[in-house]
Amino acid sequence: MKWSLNELSKYQDTPLSVDEKLDLEQDLLARYPKYILSVNPVDVSANVFYDDGNVIVNAKVTGKMVVPSSRSLDPVDVDLNFNIDEVYVKDQYNLKKYEELGDVAFLIENQKIDFDKSVADNIILQIPMHILSPQEEEGKEMPEGKFWKVISEQEYSNPKAENKTVDPRLAKLKDYFK
Repeated sequence: MKWSLNELSKYQDTPLSVDEKLDLEQDLLARYPKYILSVNPVDVSANVFYDDGNVIVNAKVTGKMVVPSSRSLDPVDVDLNFNIDEVYVKDQYNLKKYEELGDVAFLIENQKIDFDKSVADNIILQIPMHILSPQEEEGKEMPEGKFWKVISEQEYSNPKAENKTVDPRLAKLKDYFK
């Protein structure tokens, strides 16, 4: 989904409606190989408004991606269903104006808008910071290694009474500060 300003200037009275399926997997895997395992082609429905050299895009994105679990790195499916509302402006003055209004605004470069990149960037923003596989959510098994293990918050807040054996050489010091 790439548009030139000349193409969009034809849509001053009515918005350009676009329904496309975008395959962004290669781009996303090249840019973020640690965070995304795969991305199915996403459906993008957008309305593009041209207003005196500025372009307003309202889009809805749906699809699926697979990301690694934040605990075990096992694959986890994530549904995508989000909106994108962005403004592309022709100069710095308009950029400041839209940013003051709280809108997401970008400066148009080379008289072209590459909306594929924006969709890919917004897909990255949809990755949860903490995501678990269904087995991990059930909480049956916590990962552990040779000298470490993950414990629950409950285990952390209620530690077991440890066997506190005192070195007999230091046992006399116990009574020293009484």
